[in-house]
Amino acid sequence: MSTFLQYVLSGLSIGAIYSLVALGFYIMWSACRSVNFAHGDVMMVGAVLAVVSNDFGLSPYIGIPLSIVACVLYGVLVERFAVRPYTKEANAIGWMLTTIAIGIMVESFVTIKFGSFARALPSPGVDKPITIFGAGIYLQEMLIPLFVILFMIGLEVFYRRTMLGRAMRAVAFNRIAAGMMGINVGMVTSFSFALAAGLGGIAGILIGPIIQVSSTMGVLIGLKGFAVAIMASITSARGVVITGLLYGVLEKFVEGYISSAAREVVGFSIMILVLLMFPQGLFGRKELTKV
Repeated sequence: MSTFLQYVLSGLSIGAIYSLVALGFYIMWSACRSVNFAHGDVMMVGAVLAVVSNDFGLSPYIGIPLSIVACVLYGVLVERFAVRPYTKEANAIGWMLTTIAIGIMVESFVTIKFGSFARALPSPGVDKPITIFGAGIYLQEMLIPLFVILFMIGLEVFYRRTMLGRAMRAVAFNRIAAGMMGINVGMVTSFSFALAAGLGGIAGILIGPIIQVSSTMGVLIGLKGFAVAIMASITSARGVVITGLLYGVLEKFVEGYISSAAREVVGFSIMILVLLMFPQGLFGRKELTKV
């Protein structure tokens, strides 16, 4: 029983990180039908900057907010110079290549400056594990699923109850019509990338003390976050969170009962099967367009 619970608790923790990354993809897609394909590297940047700020002796109350702000600015710059020039036409996909290229450059730069080895991000949440019915888990791991659920609820309220949230949905539906109605399309798009990047930075800071921080930590997590977003349907925040949590639990059971080497094989095989059976995603609906 304790082993089963251990896998569930650990899976919910890592699954919540996948959900946070996937929510970033959801935010960007929901606003402008484009994403930063190197979004996982934003998570890495947030964690690395938090470690560097700690090395310089900054208080976590100063260093962590500064790291998140830096991620937000990074998201704004990516949208302005790597995405916006390629979204003027509906079918343009140049942003795919440019965002991937920027991610590779950022990762290389961090490797040069930060090093290729992993570093620990200090946190009081990993000082002592908590025992629950024989299963051990750190407080840090317990806080991540709680944070992702609260953020999802806040995001849905934001989209439904605020003018900016409604403007983001309008821009996603039809950029030209939204602009004609007086919505600043450029500002809305920039805000969505900034919000997603800030969330990515927070994800990196939350997971950093658990898996340690390195220049390559965001590659696989970013890919899995994107896979979660696609499996769930990138248009459903609730679906993204639920799918991410389930995917994390599945990984832990595969690790425990088969092997860690089989984790990616099983995980991505299930992703392929899900998309074959549900082309719109598990929580997706067919979009109808009136002509």
